[in-house]
Amino acid sequence: MTEVCLSNVVKDYGKFRAVHGIDLSIQDGEFVVLVGPSGCGKSTTLRMIAGLEDISGGEITIGGRVVNDLPPRERNISMVFQNYALYPHMTVRENLGFSLKIAKADAARIGAAVKEAAEILGLNELMDRKPSELSGGQRQRVAMGRAIVRHPDVFLFDEPLSNLDAKLRTQMRVEIKKLHQRVGNTIIYVTHDQVEAMTLADRIVLMRDGHIVQVGTPLDLFNAPVSTFVATFIGSPPMNLIDGRVTDADTISLAGGPAVPVPVGVRGLVKSGQKIQLGFRADNLMPDGHSVQEGGEMTALDLTVTLTEPLGTETLLFTEVAGTEVQAKMLNPRPVRPGETLKFHLMLDKCHVFDAASSEAIRR
Repeated sequence: MTEVCLSNVVKDYGKFRAVHGIDLSIQDGEFVVLVGPSGCGKSTTLRMIAGLEDISGGEITIGGRVVNDLPPRERNISMVFQNYALYPHMTVRENLGFSLKIAKADAARIGAAVKEAAEILGLNELMDRKPSELSGGQRQRVAMGRAIVRHPDVFLFDEPLSNLDAKLRTQMRVEIKKLHQRVGNTIIYVTHDQVEAMTLADRIVLMRDGHIVQVGTPLDLFNAPVSTFVATFIGSPPMNLIDGRVTDADTISLAGGPAVPVPVGVRGLVKSGQKIQLGFRADNLMPDGHSVQEGGEMTALDLTVTLTEPLGTETLLFTEVAGTEVQAKMLNPRPVRPGETLKFHLMLDKCHVFDAASSEAIRR
């Protein structure tokens, strides 16, 4: 069982604290994605797990063994980097087998491991090429294959798709997911792209300023964000947020705009006069006749469309609520002109309420 545990892990660079005493337990075979904006500490955390950065405090264990002072080669991990890190003078075959050759493995073992990795990743026709003869996606598959041949306990990925175009990123996400399903090893993956996090992870670890903000499944973070930061970072488009104030137990007055009922899920948890932010996703504000009617509590709003983004089977509509630009979604769309006013339905039972002072979610 290869569980990876971080206990009160700290990283200081002089007087600057990059990681603030984080605690995290990653189960054997789990695919965990560390995600967050630039400078949040996610890559630093990964590098501490790999042994490429010394920790300033706390403890890291891999498979129950404390690895704080172990060099990377003794941690039985394999790391895939953003820039591939392939040897340009070696063929694909030589790149795949190089780590085993350095470890003085016999030729039969190297050959078998290289053949297995090539079959898993579809590299058989590329074995005699050098990196300069490969596309970006092919180079990344070779980098992944080089990690596979060592049969590590844990795979570490540091923003491996950042250098690829949008189409290749989508293809490689599928390749990485298939790799995990096939080999079943623990994977810890770092990205700043919330789409990668949502599509790949068993669990997401969202970080900010060296702290863990929320840990959970992709749907946990999407459906139950603990703060406005999580709400606007996870999901595309990000959650709409509108300033408001609770006027009585049943009503929220949106700043400079209409009053709406207090969502049933937070009734009794807010008090009169409290400043809040009402949050809802584009899927929860849809025009009449072009939405998924699921029942539940709704309120109607007549809103003027300012901009449209056709996406095929749906269209994003930009409008304003209480002076704040928000995005709505139209299913089975028809052409909509800027300036056109439509009747929208806001699904109140899908709305979120955040305390304006703390930015934290209000919920039972």
